[in-house]
Amino acid sequence: MSDGKAKLIDTVSWPEHYRELATQTKDPRLKAFYEAGCVAPETALNDVPFVAVDFETTGLDPDKHSIVSIGVVPFTLGRVQLGGSRHWLVKPQLPLHQTSVTIHGITHTDIDKAPDLDDVLDEILKSLAGRIPVVHYRNIERPFLNMALKWRIGEEIRFPVMDTMAIEAYLHPNRKRSWWQKLKGQQPISIRLADSRLRYGLPHYPPHNALVDALASAELLMAQVQHHFSPETPIRDLWL
Repeated sequence: MSDGKAKLIDTVSWPEHYRELATQTKDPRLKAFYEAGCVAPETALNDVPFVAVDFETTGLDPDKHSIVSIGVVPFTLGRVQLGGSRHWLVKPQLPLHQTSVTIHGITHTDIDKAPDLDDVLDEILKSLAGRIPVVHYRNIERPFLNMALKWRIGEEIRFPVMDTMAIEAYLHPNRKRSWWQKLKGQQPISIRLADSRLRYGLPHYPPHNALVDALASAELLMAQVQHHFSPETPIRDLWL
């Protein structure tokens, strides 16, 4: 991060990596995604095209569970582009569990006639192409999409993300309560999406709808940059 703060990033050169992957992939949809390119690491956040992404799944393990809905919302730091937002219900390859139905409310009836993810993959990748995905907790969207592609086309997908949860974790490294705070009844700092938004005065949205959660993540990133960083901060300081 800028202003003397430690970076969150790894050392992958994403634009170069995209160019390499475009020559290696065999699936034309994935090839088009990589050929759309990736912004240069020095690009200021104010100039980056983002897309907030959220998945609802049948569970938390990409090896055992599946995607059931996808929400995407394109945006920049200056404007949320709701006209370009998309929401897909997709039929999971593995069955729904009652626990997941209870969380996100998507039932067997909802997905009975839903397409397989492979049928809408072209639309999904076009929504992501040329943009930096923004998620709240990167251990869902990136590994689940990667596993979904491995199952269907035998190829993996690689892309950087901005993780609003990782930013909150960085900003609040001492989230566990001390014995004195416990004695006083103080609650630990939560970096969940709804609780993080509350710290910035953002409105409450009903959780566990992929499109709504994507919008919530977009607004959270905009607030994080406004309060803790600068629009001129290079993307390399925050992507993962």
